[in-house]
Amino acid sequence: MDPETRRQWQLINLAPGVEWSGRARYAAAMYFYHCGEMDAETLEIYRLCSRLDDEDPIDALKQYRIGAAWVARIEAGRKPA
Repeated sequence: MDPETRRQWQLINLAPGVEWSGRARYAAAMYFYHCGEMDAETLEIYRLCSRLDDEDPIDALKQYRIGAAWVARIEAGRKPA
């Protein structure tokens, strides 16, 4: 993983509740969308959650049954080493 992708991966995985985390996660989602690694529906959920720092977009994706491949990728990356 190159340094820029690593940084974006850190941002998209910011914990809910951190001030401005929703906006940071959305910015990272835009990065992954433009790289072709995220679909438009998944990006839209990140956009909707961008002003809601306490909302976890992964929970919203699961609730609306959107972006299963992205959810699996995030959850695989969150597992403790």
